[in-house]
Amino acid sequence: MPIDQHLLLAFLLTTTIAMITPGPDMLFILGCGMRSGPRAGLLATAGVATSEAVHVAVAAAGLAALFAAVPVAFTAVRVVGAAYLIYLGVQTIRHRNDAIDDAPAGAAMSGRRAYLTGLSTNLLNPKMVTFTIAFLPQFVVPEHGRVWLQFAALGAILIVLEFLVDGTVGLLSGRIGGWLRSRRTARRRIDTATGGIFIGLGVRLALLR
Repeated sequence: MPIDQHLLLAFLLTTTIAMITPGPDMLFILGCGMRSGPRAGLLATAGVATSEAVHVAVAAAGLAALFAAVPVAFTAVRVVGAAYLIYLGVQTIRHRNDAIDDAPAGAAMSGRRAYLTGLSTNLLNPKMVTFTIAFLPQFVVPEHGRVWLQFAALGAILIVLEFLVDGTVGLLSGRIGGWLRSRRTARRRIDTATGGIFIGLGVRLALLR
């Protein structure tokens, strides 16, 4: 695999911590599982993961072509992406008390509706597209060649981790929902750690290479 091993470790660490931070996708899946049962939570996860695969494929194809045509564009995308990660880190720390209180409420939904809603809300979310475009290039090294393969490998890892983490949330939604609501201090620590990692990653990757 052409991926730099040190960057791969950083990618795994950052992605894992980002995945366990309660965000819009996790809260949607949590709400589906709590209202409609584990099956709906799992199908909502599948919908979110499917849309993320589309984001990754579009970002990989577009950015790989861009980097091949205009090599200097890689530096620009990496620096802008690093700045966006720093911004996300600051926002995560600033709003670390708000996440779980925005958990959706409402009537139960079918598994089909849970899947389609997870697919459409994530697919049409411009923030997810921006994050994917900003995040993945930070771990790609054009000098290693086969940029498209690096994107594909990182994207596959991202989707698998998302499915594992959010799928677990969907299956155990009742217990996890209660735990998150009763342990604000633990949630704040998770959000603070995630925000700090995004800021540190953004600064480090903007300065290196």
